[in-house]
Amino acid sequence: MRKKILLLGSGELGKELVIALQRLGQYVIAVDSYENAPAMQVSHEFEVINMLDGDALDRVINKHNPDIIVPEVESIRTEHFYKYEKQGYKVIPSAKAANFTMNRKAIRDLASIDLSIRTAKYKYADSLEQLKKGVGYCGFPCVVKPLMSSSGKGQSVIKSIDDIEKAWDYALQGSRGDLMEVIVEEFISFEYEITLLTLTQNNDVTLFCPSIGHRQERGDYQESWQPIHMKDTFLKEAQDMAHKVTHSLGGSGIWGVEFFIAKDGVYFSELSPRPHDTGMVTLANTQNFNQFELHARAILGIPVEQIILLKNGASAVVLAKDEKNDFPIFTGLEKAASIENSDFKIFGKPSTRPYRRMAVALAYGDDSVKKLVEKAKDVASHINIV
Repeated sequence: MRKKILLLGSGELGKELVIALQRLGQYVIAVDSYENAPAMQVSHEFEVINMLDGDALDRVINKHNPDIIVPEVESIRTEHFYKYEKQGYKVIPSAKAANFTMNRKAIRDLASIDLSIRTAKYKYADSLEQLKKGVGYCGFPCVVKPLMSSSGKGQSVIKSIDDIEKAWDYALQGSRGDLMEVIVEEFISFEYEITLLTLTQNNDVTLFCPSIGHRQERGDYQESWQPIHMKDTFLKEAQDMAHKVTHSLGGSGIWGVEFFIAKDGVYFSELSPRPHDTGMVTLANTQNFNQFELHARAILGIPVEQIILLKNGASAVVLAKDEKNDFPIFTGLEKAASIENSDFKIFGKPSTRPYRRMAVALAYGDDSVKKLVEKAKDVASHINIV
């Protein structure tokens, strides 16, 4: 089996996916909006285009004629995927999944209205006046997000009337693509939040990874740990919700399904039809297959019989502090590597900007996840970006 795979989006998650696909003997073309993106560095070929330009996207598809198209970011003309499927291309997980989940409106309405899955109260707004009405409906505090964004970009909490205009401007600045619309949602008083990595397969067998806990700042994850211990009833509730929504969207692959866990139960939050940033903890070999290996197998139709937790694990991000347009130099790696039962991955991004994720530190073993998080943060603290 040797498939030609077109990867749309070539960041650090895409890079690990390409490595997993290469180990299964596949041919990968990585596509992104800038040169030297991480996944391009390990692919057979690469293309640099604006993926919001439908004509440019069509040209790349026609040029390479891939067997499989794998979307890896939000800012793509996802409506074109329906056309590609009709032309005989395989889209991962499916054109519907890619199109719905790249836009928070489509996926939220599917979960809340079509599938009757519990979510926070919400409204949409394409103007400041509509946002004010949405805030009135959801109440204070509430959360505002662009309909199309990733890694928490453009997300903020509104605590008073004075915050509304600032939240509107910030959401539009963080929006990916040309969609100038936001979602405002009720603030759920949750005890913790989880990512439930869900594997759908061609054989219709759905598997779940041990749930992952995570902490966020500025809407972006800072640490994640696996497993997070939770009530069996809440875990089963989350698995049932994840199965419903992934089954409705169709296709095979790994899905990062996010939930809020409150005292009264589970609330569906968001869903990504691809490897999830918090799932980088699986690079610590916490499972028999990491999330990228699971996605690669699902893409190729190679069945996975079971997902087993092998050890506890944690991850902590390494962030840039300033903006530079040349490849950064990393120091402190020797000291970071001296910490027992730890590891790190350098993403290879060609430039930096404040808070850009440049690497991830990992810790693993039989210690509690709380101790492992502190160890991963310790590893990260030794890695400096010059």
